[in-house]
Amino acid sequence: MSPIAGSGQRSATSLRVLTRTDEPAETAEWAGGKGRNLHSLTAAGFRVPDWSVIGLDVFTEFARRSGLDTRLAALLDGAPQDGERDAARRTSAEIAELIAKAPLDEDVTEAVRRAYEHVGGGLVAVRSSGADEDGAEHSFAGQFDSFLNVSGFDEVVAHVRRCWASGFSERSLHYRARRAPVPSAGGVAVIVQRMVPAERSGVLFTADPMTGSTGRYVVSAVYGLGEGLVSGAVDADTIVLDAASGERLHTVVGDKQESYGAGEGPGCAIRPVAEADREVLSLSARDLARLHEAGTRVAAHFGAPQDIEWAIVGDTVWVLQSRPITTPLAGATAAPSARPRGELRIWDNSNIIESFSGIVSPLTHSFAADTYAKVYESYARALAVTPGQLREVQEWTPHLLGYFHGRVYYNLLHWYRMVRLAPLYRLNRRVLEKSLGVEESISDEAADALHPFAPRPGLRGRLNRLYRTLVFTRKFLTMGKSVDAFHRDFYRAYEVFNNVDYDALPGEETYRRFRRLQRELIEKWGPMQALDAAILLSVGLLALLTRRWLPGAPEWFTWAAASPGGDLESAEPVWALAELAALATADDEVRRLLEATSDEEAYQALRDGGHTEVLAAVDAYIASYGYRSPDELKLEVPDLREDPAGLFTMLRGALAGPAAGAGRGGDADEYLDQRLRGARRRVYELVRGKARRSLADRERLRFCRTRAFGAAKRMLRALGRDLARAGALDAWDDVFLLRLDEVRGAYEGMLTDADLRELVALRRRHLAEDAELRAPARFTTRGAAYWSGNLERGGWAASAVRSGARELRGTPSCPGVAEGPAVILDTPRDVGGGILLAYRTDPGWVTALPSASALVIERGSPLTHVAVVARELGIPTVVQVRNVTTEIRGGTRLRVDGAAGTVTVLADPPAAEAGTSTS
Repeated sequence: MSPIAGSGQRSATSLRVLTRTDEPAETAEWAGGKGRNLHSLTAAGFRVPDWSVIGLDVFTEFARRSGLDTRLAALLDGAPQDGERDAARRTSAEIAELIAKAPLDEDVTEAVRRAYEHVGGGLVAVRSSGADEDGAEHSFAGQFDSFLNVSGFDEVVAHVRRCWASGFSERSLHYRARRAPVPSAGGVAVIVQRMVPAERSGVLFTADPMTGSTGRYVVSAVYGLGEGLVSGAVDADTIVLDAASGERLHTVVGDKQESYGAGEGPGCAIRPVAEADREVLSLSARDLARLHEAGTRVAAHFGAPQDIEWAIVGDTVWVLQSRPITTPLAGATAAPSARPRGELRIWDNSNIIESFSGIVSPLTHSFAADTYAKVYESYARALAVTPGQLREVQEWTPHLLGYFHGRVYYNLLHWYRMVRLAPLYRLNRRVLEKSLGVEESISDEAADALHPFAPRPGLRGRLNRLYRTLVFTRKFLTMGKSVDAFHRDFYRAYEVFNNVDYDALPGEETYRRFRRLQRELIEKWGPMQALDAAILLSVGLLALLTRRWLPGAPEWFTWAAASPGGDLESAEPVWALAELAALATADDEVRRLLEATSDEEAYQALRDGGHTEVLAAVDAYIASYGYRSPDELKLEVPDLREDPAGLFTMLRGALAGPAAGAGRGGDADEYLDQRLRGARRRVYELVRGKARRSLADRERLRFCRTRAFGAAKRMLRALGRDLARAGALDAWDDVFLLRLDEVRGAYEGMLTDADLRELVALRRRHLAEDAELRAPARFTTRGAAYWSGNLERGGWAASAVRSGARELRGTPSCPGVAEGPAVILDTPRDVGGGILLAYRTDPGWVTALPSASALVIERGSPLTHVAVVARELGIPTVVQVRNVTTEIRGGTRLRVDGAAGTVTVLADPPAAEAGTSTS
C-alpha cells in the first residue's frame, strides 16, 4: 500500500486523494458531498467500509491537461433548459464520449492507483460524489452513477471515467436546470470504497419520505446487495418503525425473488432466493433494533433527517452512505420539532376490527370499554390479587380499549399486563399476540418491563406469586367444571332478560334491568377469563412441543391440532343458516326471488309470493338467533328481530354453496400418526386435549357473550326511544351518539350538560369527518394522545376515496395529484404527459419521468431508484399497486393521489383503445 496518509495527501503535482485522516475542511472542499458525509460518519465512529476519494481537482487537472476543459465549457455554455430533452441527450452523449477517449497522464493515473490501493484493492464500489451532492438544499439523489463489484486497476480507471461522465448525464443536466446552479465544467469527485459481502442491504429513512413525519422511520430491505432495491428489480420488504421506540408499526413483506451479489466481472450477479426466504421478512427483530439505533445516531449526528444506505454482515450494520432528505413534501403536515413526552402507548386494531369494524358509535365503544373493565377487574379478583394490588389493576382496566376518530383500538401494553396476571408470562404473551392477531411483537425488554401492579420484593413477593400460581393452577385443572356451571347459571339469567318487550316498559324500569344485566351477566364473567389464560398456556405448550418434536410441521399445524372439532354451540346459527339456504335453493322460484330482490324487500316478497314454508323457516331462525346480525357487537346495527334484512344479506352468501369443511383437524391426526408415537405422542395428546377442550369452552362462552350483547342492545335501543319520547333526543337512534356514562347520567341525574341535542349534532358531524380519514392499523402515542402531533406521526391522514369509482391502492411514495390517460409500458419512453404504469422499473426508466404526470409501479418499494428520482422531481408516485398493469387498460383516464396511495378510474378508455398498451 502506498504511504498516502496525512492531511491533504497529494503527489508532487498536488492531485488530491482524500482519506479518513484528512482535515474536515480539506474534505469538504475537495471530496464532494458524498465524500464529505463519509468523512463525517467515519470521524464520528460509525462502521463505514474503508474508502478514499479521488478529489474534484483530479478531474479538473485531467480536463485541463487533455484539452477537454475548453470543449466542456463550450458545450455547457449552451446547456439545454428544462424540457429540452433531445438537446440534453445530445450534449450528454458528446461529453461522455469525450471523457471516455481523453488521455490520462501519469499523475492522474497515479492518483487513481493510490485511491484503489488505499482501500486494499480487490472488490470495490466506485461512486460519484458531486460538488453539490447531498447538500442541505439539493440531494442530487439518483443523478450520478455508482458501480459495484469493480475489481482490478484497469476496471477501476474505466469506471472512474464513467463516474466523471455521469456528472454531465442527461438526467443531471435536467436536474440542474430545474433545481440547481448553472451547470459548470467542475465535474465530480469519485469515491473508491471497499465492498462488504452484504447478507442483507437496504435504505433507511429517518423521517417518512412521503409525509415528512419525523415520528416514523421507513426501512426497505433485500437479500444480498442493495442494487436490487434501488434499481427496482427486487420487490423489497418495507417496514415502518416508530422513531422514538423502534417498535414496528407496519410491515409489507416483498416477494424478493432474486438477490444481487458479486459476480465474475463488474456489476452484480443475480441469484434466485429460496421460496421459504421470500415469504418471510429479511430482517430479524435484532436487525431492526440495530438499524433503528444507527439511524437515530446518524440523524442526531447530522442534525437532520437522513436517507441512509446500509448493509448487514453477521452482527454488524455498515453505513455505506448518508444524505439529508431534501424532497419537498407539498401538502404534508409536518410533525412538531419537539418530540412529545409522556408514557408510551401502542395502539393496534389487529383482530378487534372483526368485532368493531370501521366507524363505531360512541355508545358502542364506551359500552365495550366498560364491559372489558368490569370483566378483567373481576378476573384479577378471581386470581386472588390483594386489595392493594387490585387498586393498581383498576388504574388500567378501564383503558384496555382506545377510541380514535371513530375507530376502536387495543391499548396493547395493558393487554400484556393482563396476561401477566397468570404464570408463564413469556410463553403466554407470544400466544396472546397470535390470538389477538398482532402482527408486530414488542421487544423482550419492553415486555419484561410491564407489570399489572408493582411487583413485591423479597419473600413476601415470592409467596404472593406462589399463591396466585396455585389459585390459577386449580382453576386451570377445573376449568371445564367451572365453564359448565357458568353456562347453566348464564342461561337461567339470560331467559329472564331475553323474553321481555323492553319498548313496553317505562324507561326507568328498562334502565334498572340494564344495570342488573351488567351485574348478573357481565360482571360475573371475570372468573371465566381464566379460561383465556388456560388457552394461552395449553396452546403455548402445544406449540412448544410442536417446535421441539415436530420441527418440520407446517405453519397451520398447531392451530389445526388444537381445533376443538365436534359440534360447537357457536356453530349452530351457521348450520341453521345452511339448512335455510338448502330449503331456499330447492325451490327455483324462491331462489330467483331472493337473488332479484333487495334485502329490505325480501321478507315481504316471500309473503306476497305465498312461500309459506320458507317464510316459516325464516321466522324460526329469527326466533332462535334474532340477536345475530352483521356487525352484531355494534349497538347501532339492528339485530334480526328489528330488521330481518340482515338475515337475507347472510342468506345470499350461503346460497353460493355449502359451508367450509371442518378444518384441518383430520390432517393433523394423519400428520401425527406418521411422525409421533410412544411416550411423546401420549404427552402431546394430553396437552392437545386440554387445548382442544379449552378452545371448545371458549366458543361456548363467546356464544354467551353474543347473547348478552344482544340483550344489552335491545335494552339500550329501548332507552333511546324513551329519551326521544321524553324530548331529550330528536330521534331515538341519536342515543348511539351518546356515551354510556351520559345515558346513565340521564337516568341518574348526573349529566353535566343537559343539552343532548347539541352534543349529538357535534358528534354526528365529527363522525362524518372521521369517515373520510385513512386509519393506520397500528401507531404509538406519548402523553396526551390527540395532541403534540401524535396522530400525525401515527399515520392518520386524509383519504382520497371517491364514491362510485373503481380504485386500486398501493404504497404512497410521493405526494401530489394528477389526472390523465394510462400509458402502460414495459420499456421506458416518452408518455406525452400521461400517467406512466409499469410492472417494475430499473434506473433506465428515469428517462421517461420528465414526460409523465404521475408514476404507478406494480412492484418495488418507495425507495427504488426511480421512486427516489420521481420524488426529487415532484412527480406523484404510488408503488406496490397489486395487479395494476393487468387491471387497468391503456387509455383509461386515471386520477393518481400520491399521498393517499390511490389509483382511481375516472373513465374507461374509448372502445378503440380498450385493452391496448404500449411497449
